[in-house]
Amino acid sequence: MALLGWAVGPGSTPIDDWFQRAHGSVLGWLLFFTDQRTIAVILLGTLALALYRQRWWLAALVVATPAVAVGLSRLFKHWFGREKGGSVAYPSGHTTLMVVMLGMLILVVGTRLYVVVTAIVWALLGMLGQAVTYHYFTDAIGGLLLGTALVCLAAATLQPRLLTTS
Repeated sequence: MALLGWAVGPGSTPIDDWFQRAHGSVLGWLLFFTDQRTIAVILLGTLALALYRQRWWLAALVVATPAVAVGLSRLFKHWFGREKGGSVAYPSGHTTLMVVMLGMLILVVGTRLYVVVTAIVWALLGMLGQAVTYHYFTDAIGGLLLGTALVCLAAATLQPRLLTTS
């Protein structure tokens, strides 16, 4: 994520410009996938399932990881200083949060093929929505990288507990 942030610098890239040509198009409806209300529903459902399964440590991570994601995204936005439309943009906080919640959902539900494929398609649609509206495409990629890193850290903290639970 850091390497991409330094590589793209303060402005847009040719690939960002290509995605921005669709700005104002019907593709803006794809923001549904990164909308905070949509993410809140995923968070509450994921948390409810973790609690129902009595996976207390996982339930704590379902709440804590998104909060860390938002905080780190804001910190990195100011660190990189890349702007779009007068606001700091890199990495995309909406994309970061969406990816974290999809990853936490996979950790709670399990790595069934249909769940993983659905999460990937959901994430790609959400990233496209951000890339044609509020963010550059590379901001969405930065959010994807930050989000997956945080999910990997959450999964790594669970690993010893996964081996000892039924």
